[in-house]
Amino acid sequence: MADQSFTTTLLVDQSPSEVYKAITNPRAWWSEEIEGDTSKAGDIFDYHFEDIHRSKMELIESVPDKRVVWLVLENQFKPHLFGEHVVHDGSENAKAEWVDTRVVFDITKENGKTKLHFVHEGLLPDYECYDVCVNGWNHYIRESLYSLITTGKGQPNKTGRAMTTDEKKYNAAAGNA
Repeated sequence: MADQSFTTTLLVDQSPSEVYKAITNPRAWWSEEIEGDTSKAGDIFDYHFEDIHRSKMELIESVPDKRVVWLVLENQFKPHLFGEHVVHDGSENAKAEWVDTRVVFDITKENGKTKLHFVHEGLLPDYECYDVCVNGWNHYIRESLYSLITTGKGQPNKTGRAMTTDEKKYNAAAGNA
């Protein structure tokens, strides 16, 4: 069976160095509120959006101009976040579907352009968060990171500023809007 992990690809005119520099600055394209270092192997950082989603990541591989890999150490979605799905482990913490998955950015040259191949290894269609997560990654990779690479300005979220349709919906449902 073929790997069903979420994947997407960008093709840009900028150099591999510019793409690598953008990837290793997730505050500029994913969330302004990321805490911790994000540029070299061994760095551990925290991502959160409101009380909706929290993750702790370790940068496990960083090859300048070629590859960046994050390992998800911890992950939590707000309990009962996905409507009729009960994303809950029986405690007050939501299921940690992302734990031990890898977020991989591979950078190569192709026909005079720079290709960024993104894959969230282990983010599979049977995950309860899959549709919401795909919507999020599509925004943050295909729009925000792409914009950061090509214009110098990304579209990261922060407290009080939801960026994706689902962030806005769940934020409003939680009374955070």
